[in-house]
Order: sequence, then structure tokens, then C-alpha cells
Amino acid sequence: MAETPDQAQTNAADPEMLELAERLFDGARQGDTELLRTYVSAGVPVTLTNAAGDSLLMLAAYHGHAGTVQSLVELGADVNTLNDRGQSPLAGAVFKGYADVVRTLLAAGADADAGNPSARATAAYFQRADLLEG
Repeated sequence: MAETPDQAQTNAADPEMLELAERLFDGARQGDTELLRTYVSAGVPVTLTNAAGDSLLMLAAYHGHAGTVQSLVELGADVNTLNDRGQSPLAGAVFKGYADVVRTLLAAGADADAGNPSARATAAYFQRADLLEG
């Protein structure tokens, strides 16, 4: 079945959009809360993911930016969204040992048993169960 002109336009990779997406993913990695808040408030989906299925929240959590994580949660990010490898933001934060990010995600309702390996399994493996305790 042939694409309609609208579908072809939608499916074409827009270099400016790709550049913006990369800027936002870098912003999440670097903890640039203001950049992310500005663009998400202007309409960029808080659920935006990269080619590996890593959300803005996942990248911020994995890189230890509790304030950015909190801001993304306030903007509607789902704390239990898994990436393409089945990993949760909470498991990433536990793996990296970021206690403040773990606390932020748990307070927002993150499930310690979601994903594979789960945050609970990751904590047990690295003998960091303390990260998941109240």
C-alpha cells in the first residue's frame, strides 16, 4: 500500500527535529532541567524516547539528576516506563548508586519490581538493598 503525502512527510526524518531531540536527550543526561521544562511545557512529549527506548526520565535518572527527575515527574513522566531492554529508571538509578534519584523515583510511585532486572534484583546483586529502604 502506497504512502499518502501526509504519511510520507510524517515518516521522513526531519533533520531539525532530530537535532532538537538529541539536544533534549543531552539535556536529560546533563541535568538541564530548565531546557527540558521549557520544551515539554511548549509541547514536546515528556514520553520522548531515543532509539534505545530511553526516555528523558531514564536518562536523567541514570545520570544522577534528582532535580531533573522530579521536574519530569511533575510534567507527567511515567516513572515505570521501561526502555527497549526492559530496564526501569529506578533500576538504572540503583545500578549507579544515586540514592537521591532512587528516593525521588520511589516517592513518585516507582515500582521496585518492574523491569528486568528489576531495581530490587539490581540492589540485591550489588548488595545495595539500603537504597530501596524507606
